[in-house]
Amino acid sequence: MLTVHHLNKSRSHRILWLLEELGLPYDVMYYQREKTMLAPESLKKIHPLGKSPIITDGALTLAESGAIIDYVLDRHDDAFLLAPQDHRGEEWVRYRYWLHYAEGSLMPLLVMKLIFGMLGKAPVPLLARPIGAAVGKGVSRKYLDPQLQTHRRYLENHLSLYPWFAGEQFSAADIQMSFPLEGMAARVGIDGYPALRAYLEKLRLRPAYQRATLREQPPGPA
Repeated sequence: MLTVHHLNKSRSHRILWLLEELGLPYDVMYYQREKTMLAPESLKKIHPLGKSPIITDGALTLAESGAIIDYVLDRHDDAFLLAPQDHRGEEWVRYRYWLHYAEGSLMPLLVMKLIFGMLGKAPVPLLARPIGAAVGKGVSRKYLDPQLQTHRRYLENHLSLYPWFAGEQFSAADIQMSFPLEGMAARVGIDGYPALRAYLEKLRLRPAYQRATLREQPPGPA
C-alpha cells in the first residue's frame, strides 16, 4: 500500500488530495515541523533530503510532487480521471505546462517572498533586523512584487478562458497548482482577481480536497 509521509504545512496536502480523487487506499505517516519551521530529522530517515511530500510504495521511496503525481497516475489512473487521454492534444500540452509551472515558475517567487519577509524577524540577530527588514522590503518592492503582479495577471487571464488549468477537464495540474495559489492568496493577496478567487473557492469545495484536509490531521487518542 502507498504511504504518504506528511509534514504539516507542506506541499504534501496535494498528494493526499490526489489519492483521494482516485479513491486509492493509503496510509499516512505524520511529521511536525521544528520551531525553526524546518522538517524534523526523522524525515531524513525516509529520504536523505528530508523534504515532504514523500511516498513509499513497497521498496520504492519517491520525493517531489510532480514525480509522485506522474508515478501515481501512470500506475493507477487507467481511466484518465486526472490527466487528458490524448497526449497530442492541446489539453495535454496545457496539463504538462501547468504541472511544471507550479514549482518551476511560481513557487520560487513565493518562497523568496517568504524568506525576504523574514529578514527583519528572529532568528535574524536583533541588531541586524532593521537592516534585514530594509533589504527584504527593497527586494520585494523592486523585484518580487512586480514579478508576482505579472504572474497574477497571467493566471487571471488563463482562468478567465478555461474552467480548469488544462482546459475543460479537472486534472492533476489543478492539484499541483493549488499550493502556490493558496500561498499567493495568503502572501500577496488576490483582491481584484475574480477568476483566481472563484477558482480557489471551487477547489476547496471538491469533496476529495476536503477529505485530504481531514487526513492531514493526526488521529486523536483512541
